Amino acid sequence: MCQQIFGERTFEISVPSLPPGVVVNSPDVLEYVLRNEASITKGEFFRARSWDLFGYGIINATGDLWRAQRKAGLKFFSGTNLEIMIEDVLPEVYQDATIKTLREAAEDRSVVDLQKVFHDLTTTVVGHMAYDMDIDASSPFSKAFDHASSQIGFRFQNPLFRLTEFFAGSSFRASLVEVKRFGKQIVTEARKRRAKEAFESLVNNSHEEEDKFQQQREDPNADHIGPGFGTLIDSLIESLAEPTIVADAALNFLSAGRDTTAQSFTWTFYALLRNPESLRQVQNEIDAVSNVNDKAIDINVSQLQPGSLPYTTAVFYESLRLYPPVPFEIKQTVQDVTLPDGTSLPTGAIVVWCIWALNRSTATFGPDAHEYRPDRWLERDNDGRLHFTGNNRSVGEFPVFNGGPRSCLGKKMAEMMASWVLVRFLADWDFDEVNDGLNMDSDTGERRSANSLTLPMEGGLPVRVRKRKVRSSGEYVPPSVEAEDEIRIG
Repeated sequence: MCQQIFGERTFEISVPSLPPGVVVNSPDVLEYVLRNEASITKGEFFRARSWDLFGYGIINATGDLWRAQRKAGLKFFSGTNLEIMIEDVLPEVYQDATIKTLREAAEDRSVVDLQKVFHDLTTTVVGHMAYDMDIDASSPFSKAFDHASSQIGFRFQNPLFRLTEFFAGSSFRASLVEVKRFGKQIVTEARKRRAKEAFESLVNNSHEEEDKFQQQREDPNADHIGPGFGTLIDSLIESLAEPTIVADAALNFLSAGRDTTAQSFTWTFYALLRNPESLRQVQNEIDAVSNVNDKAIDINVSQLQPGSLPYTTAVFYESLRLYPPVPFEIKQTVQDVTLPDGTSLPTGAIVVWCIWALNRSTATFGPDAHEYRPDRWLERDNDGRLHFTGNNRSVGEFPVFNGGPRSCLGKKMAEMMASWVLVRFLADWDFDEVNDGLNMDSDTGERRSANSLTLPMEGGLPVRVRKRKVRSSGEYVPPSVEAEDEIRIG
């Protein structure tokens, strides 16, 4: 609504007891904000509300502490780790747990929450890859973190949150205790493992192992000991000396890696189920590229590149555009600033931009900006071949992955993981949304997002599932012509 009124103009917001602020609507102005981290950064306004959950982690950090965590993150999000996740970890988690859940739902003719399926998947994968731990999405920690994140989201809507929480914040405080306990556990277990590895190296008097351990510390692409790759927690321990800071940093990366990723998958599948023509096209592309048949598909990194799967990549980007996993951002000036449109901001001013609204701007994406149309991210060459053009958008036009010095470290990993999930799930299964009328917007018929700092789907995404049947030639067989002895639901 505000964007319809103000267009791309920056407008002021004023709330009693809070610093002066502006809302940015112009891609050019936003790009300036994103690139000027030194003068517009995470300030006290955001930290005061998020500190209890994120602490010293990268979401709150600035200066040297932020740079140290970013360096550790860059070390983890390496090409080697990306290949291990796609070719080893994801297939293992899918085969060991995900298939069982979907198969049981198909056989029982029961409804399954696809958001929970994705959350379970990303939690397990990130736990293994980043922390060398088995983390259960249904654990007390996961539930506590979800509750705490929701309460932090309410703080940005309630200037009197301290008073409110004093009288009605007992469950929130209990959740924070559980979250911090788990953060300490991550660090403790990692330090024990590292100490054991170092001790065994000394006991065996193996110079080769000692050299290998030292190489792991210095080179993110070296052959690794321990879990077989350079974990994020190892990088954080080596970059940050204080265990409390390491724990906060670990929790920040865990939140970004599992929550926003699972939510983006949920909204992507929701969009496809609401747009059957797009679903048909992405399945056709997947079938052609992966040569789908009745046997299991081995998916490697090269198959998941935008050049191999342009339409699949466009589907993910279009879903991110309409349902950005972080719907709004807040920063604060640390000195007087003049924005490119002439807006003058004093030190301490709040700068807000709504990614949800920017991504639906008709000025940027055309008169059909509110429609789901993956083709907007594609173009054809002279030979008629599709090419993905998403990288041609400036960070101001498409700020889903942030930009400037704080650009998303896990962008490539999220893109590749999304392509893997789309290929694997849509090659194996057919889904039907269960339109139960719950958690739906009465005016639009769209599913609502829950209150949070991110964009979880309220009530999840209930679906019915059946095994997808594909002829050996790779041609998709519609459910309507399946044999009678096939499992059919709904």
